[in-house]
Amino acid sequence: MKALVPIREALTDPDLLGLAIPGESWRPWRTLLIAAMGEPLNDDERAILLGLTGRVEEPLQQVEELTAIVGRRGGKTRAAGTVGAYIATLCDHSGVLAPGERGMLPILAASTTQADRAFMHVLGVLEHSPVLRPMIESRTADMIRLTNKIDVQVRPANYRTVRGITAVAAIADEVAFWHLDGSSNPDAEILNALRPALATTGGPLIVISSPYAKRGELYGAFRRDYGPTGDPLIMVAKGPSRAFNPTLPQRVVDRAFERDAAVAAAEYGGEFRNDIEAFVSREVVEACVADGMFERPRASGLRYFAFVDPSGGSNDAMTLAIGHQEGELAVLDVIRERKPPFSPEGVVTDFVATLKAYGISRVTGDRYAGEWPREAFRKQGIAYDLAEQPRSDLYRDMLPKLNSGQVLLLDSRDLVNQIALLERRVSRGGRESIDHGPGPNAHDDLANAVAGLVALCSVPVIRGGRVRVTF
Repeated sequence: MKALVPIREALTDPDLLGLAIPGESWRPWRTLLIAAMGEPLNDDERAILLGLTGRVEEPLQQVEELTAIVGRRGGKTRAAGTVGAYIATLCDHSGVLAPGERGMLPILAASTTQADRAFMHVLGVLEHSPVLRPMIESRTADMIRLTNKIDVQVRPANYRTVRGITAVAAIADEVAFWHLDGSSNPDAEILNALRPALATTGGPLIVISSPYAKRGELYGAFRRDYGPTGDPLIMVAKGPSRAFNPTLPQRVVDRAFERDAAVAAAEYGGEFRNDIEAFVSREVVEACVADGMFERPRASGLRYFAFVDPSGGSNDAMTLAIGHQEGELAVLDVIRERKPPFSPEGVVTDFVATLKAYGISRVTGDRYAGEWPREAFRKQGIAYDLAEQPRSDLYRDMLPKLNSGQVLLLDSRDLVNQIALLERRVSRGGRESIDHGPGPNAHDDLANAVAGLVALCSVPVIRGGRVRVTF
């Protein structure tokens, strides 16, 4: 990649990028982008760089990765769109592209809706430049095709979608929240798949995100490379919203801290949260998986237990877990998941057929929707017992069994992800809870059914000739 115009010059020329991030309030971002592209800074800018990155001097060569950990409303998406527009149009990539090959600048986020914001910033920068506007050959809702054989495209954050492309740069938006979507593509897998796409072009990986919990790729980058001892070709900037956007009213930040200091410290303070930690490591969960075992058939002589996590069919999945006990080992034999939309009555019918196939006449579940689940299962000959423990307590009690290998799970990527992505939170009052992370795509329905089953397999109590469970 060869710069046709220095980025400092482009950011001051109104015919190029001068209108993208103008004025004194955008100076922190201009400083960061100039340094990241390998250009020298002046003394005032070095002072800004020190405050943002903990580094006294600029790298004087283009970095391989720029990670910006910035509070909300800090201007990170607009800044990323600006440097994306610069690399796509004002840098020459012809020397690294094969004849007929088109380079790509993918923009990835947890959802295409989020990625579309950065995409629109790139488009806006190009359309407002009289010099760069003619380079737009065509555009669709998710792609800008440029005359220099570069395509700027929105892509879902999926490790499969970034393989096989030649990327001149890449923008990864809100990476701290990629691992919360319940998918089988955690942040590490996606970024590891993306980096080789940049290897032949030398283009930078641009990661922007608000901070969240102290885990994942974003926190790892901060731990490894923030400050003077970090890799000189990996620049990590971190700071509160107002350090990057001094026009953000202080009263907005102050009110957020008054409402919830822990949340505001991450949202506006740029700090990783101390009140959230991982429930269990992925390695521990994977060690409990029976590889290649997706379901166990019914075996004679075993007493099976079942736990259901009901749903109304609109938002959450409805799940069922069936298993048995072998000494101290809780063995998962069957998991069922019905994702919305679905008919709750139809799913109950399907689940009842599975329960009866394993000789089960009782199922345990939570108190969701009052009498409806109990009545629906009773109509089809299955008694429905209410679990006295909430799901947070079920998770808490499952943890030592996972750590000691006393749970044998089926080979389900979704189940492993849901358990591994559970979060342990401590409220301001000191109360601890365990649940899935935030976001509309974060779920724990499979994990909840399995945690309930583990409890059933762990504490059997015989009452009146029936196996029941007390919690």
